[in-house]
Amino acid sequence: MHLYNAWLPPPVAAQTATERHSSARIIAAVNSSFNHHDPESVYSTLKYISVLDLFIKAESDVSLEDVRTLILMGLELFHMSRNKLYAQIRWGRLLVRLVNKYRKNIALTIEWRPLYDTLISTHFTRSTGPEGWRIRHQHFLTITSLVQYCRRFFPSGSAFEIWSEFKSLLQNPWHNSSFEGSGFARLFLPTNRDNQAFYTLDWITECIDLWESIPNCQFWNLQWADVIARVVKNYHNVYLEGFLPLLFAKYLNMFEVPVANGSGSYPFSQDVPRNTRLLFSSRTSTPAKAIAKSIVYLLKPGSSAKQHFEKLVNILEQSINNCRPSEQHLGESERVFFVNTVLKLIDRGQYSKNEHLSKTVAAATSILSYVEPSLVLPFVASRFQMALETMTATHQLKIAVMSVAFVGRSLFYTAVSASSMKQVDVGGGDETFIDLLGVSLSNALLGMDVNDPPKTLATMQLIGSIFSNLALLDDKIDDLSFMPMIRFSEWLDEFLCRLFSLLLHLEPSSVLNEGLHSSAASGTFLVDDLPFYFCVLEILLGRLSKSLYSQALKKISKFVRTNILPGAIAEVGLLCCACVPSNPEEAVSQLVEPILVSVMSSLKGTPGTGFGGSGIFDASASTKVRSTISPALEAAIDYQLKILSVGITYGGPALLRYRDQLKEVIFLAFDAPSWKINGAADRLLRSLLGSQIHYYPIDQYKCVLSHPDAVALEEWISTKDFSTDERLTPKWHIPSDEEIHFANDLLDDHFKSALDDLLKICQTKIHADQGDEKEHLKVTLLRVKSSLQGLLSCLPDFVPTSRNGMVEDPNHTFLIAGATGCTVGTTALREKAAEIVHTACKYVLEKKSDDSILLILIIRIIDALGNYGSLEYDEWSSHRPSWKLESAALIEPPINFILSSHSKGNKRPRWALIDKAFMHNTWRSSQASYHLYRACGNYGPSAHVTILMDDLLSLSLYSYETVRLLAGKALVKLIKRWPSMISKCVITLTNNLQDPNAKEYAVLGSCSVLGSQTVLKHLTTDQKSFSSFILSILSSSHHESLKSQKAINQLFMMYTIQFSGVSRSFFRISDKDNHTSGLGFSDLVSMIGSMSFGSTGLHWRYNLMANRVLLLLALASRNHPNSSSKILSEAAGHFLKNLKSQLPQTRILAISALNTLLKESPYKLSPGEKSDVLEDLKGHVKSSLEGTLTQTFQEDGFFNDTLTSLSHVHIITDKETASRGNHGDSSIQSLADTSITGFLFEFSASWPRTPSWISFLGSDTFYSSFARTFKRLVQECGMPVVLALKGAVDEFTVAKERSKQCVAAEALAGVLHSDIDGLSEAWESWLMLQLKNIILAQSVESVPEWSSCIRYAVTGKGKYGTRVPLLRQKILDSLMTPLPPTVATTVTAKRYAFLAAALIEISPQKMPVGEIQLHDTLLKEVLGNMCHSSAQVREALGVTLSVLCSNIRLYHSSHHDNACDERNNNVDNLMKDESWVQFLTDRAAEAVVNIQIASQSDKAVNPIETSSQNGHLDGDSQDDMKWMETLLYFIILSLKSGRSSYLRDVIVGLLYPVISLKETSNKDLSTLAKVAFELLKWMIVWEPHLQKAIDVILSAANDSNWRTRSATLTYLHTFMYRHTFILSSSKKQEIWRVVEKLLVDNQVEVREHAAAVLAGFMKGGDEDLAKDFRDRAYVEGNIIQKRRKSRNASSGSAVASIHGAVLALVASVLSSPYDMPSWLPGHVTLLARFSGEPSPVKCTVTKAVAEFRRTHADTWNGQKELFTEEQLEILADTSSSSSYFA
Repeated sequence: MHLYNAWLPPPVAAQTATERHSSARIIAAVNSSFNHHDPESVYSTLKYISVLDLFIKAESDVSLEDVRTLILMGLELFHMSRNKLYAQIRWGRLLVRLVNKYRKNIALTIEWRPLYDTLISTHFTRSTGPEGWRIRHQHFLTITSLVQYCRRFFPSGSAFEIWSEFKSLLQNPWHNSSFEGSGFARLFLPTNRDNQAFYTLDWITECIDLWESIPNCQFWNLQWADVIARVVKNYHNVYLEGFLPLLFAKYLNMFEVPVANGSGSYPFSQDVPRNTRLLFSSRTSTPAKAIAKSIVYLLKPGSSAKQHFEKLVNILEQSINNCRPSEQHLGESERVFFVNTVLKLIDRGQYSKNEHLSKTVAAATSILSYVEPSLVLPFVASRFQMALETMTATHQLKIAVMSVAFVGRSLFYTAVSASSMKQVDVGGGDETFIDLLGVSLSNALLGMDVNDPPKTLATMQLIGSIFSNLALLDDKIDDLSFMPMIRFSEWLDEFLCRLFSLLLHLEPSSVLNEGLHSSAASGTFLVDDLPFYFCVLEILLGRLSKSLYSQALKKISKFVRTNILPGAIAEVGLLCCACVPSNPEEAVSQLVEPILVSVMSSLKGTPGTGFGGSGIFDASASTKVRSTISPALEAAIDYQLKILSVGITYGGPALLRYRDQLKEVIFLAFDAPSWKINGAADRLLRSLLGSQIHYYPIDQYKCVLSHPDAVALEEWISTKDFSTDERLTPKWHIPSDEEIHFANDLLDDHFKSALDDLLKICQTKIHADQGDEKEHLKVTLLRVKSSLQGLLSCLPDFVPTSRNGMVEDPNHTFLIAGATGCTVGTTALREKAAEIVHTACKYVLEKKSDDSILLILIIRIIDALGNYGSLEYDEWSSHRPSWKLESAALIEPPINFILSSHSKGNKRPRWALIDKAFMHNTWRSSQASYHLYRACGNYGPSAHVTILMDDLLSLSLYSYETVRLLAGKALVKLIKRWPSMISKCVITLTNNLQDPNAKEYAVLGSCSVLGSQTVLKHLTTDQKSFSSFILSILSSSHHESLKSQKAINQLFMMYTIQFSGVSRSFFRISDKDNHTSGLGFSDLVSMIGSMSFGSTGLHWRYNLMANRVLLLLALASRNHPNSSSKILSEAAGHFLKNLKSQLPQTRILAISALNTLLKESPYKLSPGEKSDVLEDLKGHVKSSLEGTLTQTFQEDGFFNDTLTSLSHVHIITDKETASRGNHGDSSIQSLADTSITGFLFEFSASWPRTPSWISFLGSDTFYSSFARTFKRLVQECGMPVVLALKGAVDEFTVAKERSKQCVAAEALAGVLHSDIDGLSEAWESWLMLQLKNIILAQSVESVPEWSSCIRYAVTGKGKYGTRVPLLRQKILDSLMTPLPPTVATTVTAKRYAFLAAALIEISPQKMPVGEIQLHDTLLKEVLGNMCHSSAQVREALGVTLSVLCSNIRLYHSSHHDNACDERNNNVDNLMKDESWVQFLTDRAAEAVVNIQIASQSDKAVNPIETSSQNGHLDGDSQDDMKWMETLLYFIILSLKSGRSSYLRDVIVGLLYPVISLKETSNKDLSTLAKVAFELLKWMIVWEPHLQKAIDVILSAANDSNWRTRSATLTYLHTFMYRHTFILSSSKKQEIWRVVEKLLVDNQVEVREHAAAVLAGFMKGGDEDLAKDFRDRAYVEGNIIQKRRKSRNASSGSAVASIHGAVLALVASVLSSPYDMPSWLPGHVTLLARFSGEPSPVKCTVTKAVAEFRRTHADTWNGQKELFTEEQLEILADTSSSSSYFA
């Protein structure tokens, strides 16, 4: 049994035993309600889902066999209801909860394939159903989480199947299918015990190779990091030692951290399609979690992961991003190491301004303190000390206090174990943190400060944390030897003084709004957000010893009696409330009695109205009474009553002594002539009723069980393994007979009599004065509301009417146990109230319809009467957030190395768990009867519920907005529980939309109820409501007001977003039996069809809506076998006509519609089919839509009009940048229309299927959805379409307007890609010439559209894009045809652009012979053309070269093992010819030299002479520059497109040209080289090319040109960072030596740069190298200093060498910006001694010392101690403001 259920109030706990039977009963009912052969029967099971959910949430004791049956049945239902998204969402969510909850106790086998099929068929195919995108998105989330929870049950062998399924997706890294493949692999791969054999070293190698195929893509990295993390976590025997350097290098580069003042994030991250990103999004935006998981599980005893982790932390420490540690299998030494390393991170992150980070850090500290207290606690103590000393940064103090609170319990444990192990000499250090508790408690009092809320709350948390640990607070405790400095009695006095002064100065955070809306608390920061304040008081007062308690009570009582603080009502009320549980009798007599007496005397002095139910009122007198109570007195009485109402919440039987006074005070307060006091009375009555009849825990804060190892500490409890110790079970308040009697008295006085008064007022005119009548109504209604809200669900619910007259045995309907308190009153009383309130409602609406307060009171009463249990539900849901904020201070993690006792789960103090059990009971009581009649269909709502619903219905159409909203909410709650009432509501509300005379507010009210989830879900099953809903929306265009139109629009949007289908009975209705059920389906379709033609003069938005509904219905009918195909063909014809509509939105919707409706494609050639096969078939195969469509498009000039209309959608702005996306420009489409037209997700298969990275191919104005529509049309109706299109396309291709060319490009692309029979003939006769004309056309601006057209036409078919389209080879051949020699350069550039666009779409790993030969030919052509004179052509050549080379390389990598057959051999040799690599490298080296010579001679010789003498050299160097420019484009684009992973060796060979041209005199070249340089910094070079890269870089560092040397240093800094894990120590040493040599370079800039780089290297975690360097720098500096002293400086060394030695010291000093390691004082002092040198040395020294001073300023006070007097003096001399260092 779960702890919460064991701890329920005894009467409720007794009932929970029967839950086992009721759950079995419901599961059996589900089983019998569905038929295995009828997929539709899944709908009849949905009503049970919320009931089954109850058992999960209630933690009921369900038999595991039943659970297993349910899971298997659920999976069967889930797979059965393919295409029924809503049903799958409901069942899927239930399965996720079940599998997650019982995953460890149940043996199951779940197949992965059906889950994958569902995922594919719903989300990754083009045949999207009509469902709205919200439903689709929910479905996706459901099915992915279902896979995540089920994969632990995949059978053995499934990992192998899954991997072979998705591996094919990953073949081509430049196709979007690879992103999907990685997402699928991450989602499906199981890491359970059955599949362990699959994860071999080979697999991991393959995995890491795949990971490397796409560089710098965060999405890709996340997928793989996650897979690896799971493997590492679940299989300890997978030996990863060899991969560690690789993995850590990956991890380091996944944290995008700025290196050497470069930018922090990669400039061109790979463009992952939006849908893929959305679908496979990981919950964390940063990869921190996956990395943290891997690292923690890689840390095994004896593994080198330890050193790697330490290095990673050292590097990241500079720019911190912490991840939470979880402890496991570490040995002792590893534990210490791990904690030490993480503390470094914690130290950096602790005072972060980022709230989230500092909280994570504090929580991590808390967990670690149980692991290695000897390390963590001194750390926390010193930080706390520091924060106390630096009072300037208050956020630091708050965080320091929070950290102490979080480690409170481990401090106690350590202290206890330290005091019990006295014989061991602990050393002096331990005392400091044992005192920490005392110090922090006494300092905590200073933290309570009105002006600093965060600090005050942190302090409260600290006090609560400390006192939750102590069993009893008393001065005489001997056991607290470890808190010697505190005497509790003194501390308590001081605490209360501080608390009172805090309360006296509080100001309410918001201005109180009077009357009904002011919340229970005025709410200052103490009670607003966090529950710390009340907790602290309850814990403190609950744990005090007898004597201390009475001491505190005296003080509190005095404070409460003597002060009236309207600004702190809630706070003072809670203070009183906290005193009650420990000793109710005493607390009530000292706190409640004095207030009662004082209020009573004040009230007796004020005149009464007589409305309070106490006496007879005199109609003539009451008018004179008004306004005789002074505001001051009113405020005082209000304050005291409210404090009383909070204070007595848990008073229980102790209040019975004062029952008469309490009754009288309530009467008098309701009688008072002040609405404010009446409101306070309402609160008091509610609270009093609750305290008498509800169940609530008593005295939950007393400690009942001491810790076995330490009597002074309380033992905490885990819900996972709690003992059934009697002492632990909470005591509950169970009402006694006397209390029930008292409650009944109160009801007689204020509920029954108030109802009688109410009836009297409404039926007999007892008031002459309208104002009096209103006041009387107000007070009377308030009394009724107050009684109902006090009773909650203790007043029995209405009895439902039985449909067949039988009344069932209650045992058959029982579901779960739950009760708020004991039953008071009868059902009859509730029914009487309902009737009277109904009368009152009618009366008020008739006579007092302008008074919103009366109406709001009535709504609240109806809500309490009709929605049984909803008040408890609200109470529970408002309490839930405070659990989320549960602080780490109150959690003891399961791992505890201090006492080396480990538990199964987190432990918490007993009071916190009782609190949760109490809330659990509240939740149970709200649900216990809610679903009772859900499961059996024999019951309907009682007649009284129906009249209440009618009242709410009329109130929800009321003219005041607040009234409407409240009534609407209550109404939706009511009909959700009784679905049979929904259709009545829908019919009433939709009539308002149709009614031409309806008022604006009626329309608004109707829309807000109709838009609720409850109603929208109901429309799916009830066709009568559905028809009236649709028709009323479409015929509501006559409402004038803007607000109404906006509301109707919003409602329609909500409906389409959440559309989940139409009921199946809807299609069954043949039109004959139409008279019974409103409209039949085809009637509805034809009505809507006639509406959606523009002739009827509808507003365009209604035309659009009608079209959308028509589309939804047509699509919905497709899933139903017996609906006629006539509907589909008519709809398709209709939308085809709409393409030339006058309204742009309607045109776009039509495109969307045709894309989904045209499905059958009978004319499409299947792969490998010859056209002669089709000859026989021509007579038979016709598409069902063909007739209608052909007739439409053969009308005269149809396509001309259509293309003209469509061209208007393309809006091309002046800047030549066309609108983005698939749906036209935002200037014609507001958001609302987009949701209507942008039909559903253009799913994963949206074009282009390859990343777009070529900037001059901007595919912005090419709408692929238009192209697809033309393609579908051609496939549906064959060649006639092509012929009909020809004239229009020819005309538009040569049009002047760019937008017309766009449409022509789209139409042509569709035709070229359609692969139909007869297309090859059309190519010969028409298309080929058309393409030639396009290539040779002079116009430039439409190049992007035409290149997109070609790209579309050659796009591969099929999911992976590997099937070759019919015309691809022909299109490529015609592009390869050489151009006539006289064409303009723009045409040349255009041809290369087209070629590049086409080559991107080719799948390199599956190229046929023709494509391979083409690559070879084109490569030769491009290499020969690289010096082309036009810059535009050079860029195009660069792009083409990049695509060509990478395609060739990818082809190789997938074919290097199958070159057996002859034909292949020739082809392979073509491809194997790698001479181009050599050619590029050699030619580049040559060109660089020439360019440098040329630029130097330019500077040297007078330019005029040069041109005459060296004309030949000049031309050559010009050529070299052009050639180099093309090459740089090639490098930039290879890196930018992510194709560089196959060209690493080539790029490494070209490093030197890029570095050396960065600062060349030619502007264009230098700009390009800089871009390439920035990108190169991000490239990671893996073995085998690493050595080559190092050689290139080091030779560049010795270059003769100093600018090249400096640029190399910049590159080295990043290079070292990126490769720090994969460089061997010898290589690192080599690099250090080279950089050190540059410290004495003859160019001062290079020297300084080298010092900065070395400082960076030293932070990079290679401690040995750094130490060696520092020591040498120190020795060298000392030698020079000595030489200086002996004054033989004149002969002395060159400036460079002295400057170099000084810079070495500077590098050392700056490498430790915040800490003060032991070597630093010596170094910085030695550096300061050089301040007397001449410049540049002096300047360097001054700068460095100033920087040192700046970074150490915060902590200087402590760090100063590490310096000697002499050292401080030397520093003071160097620094300008000497006083600071002195």
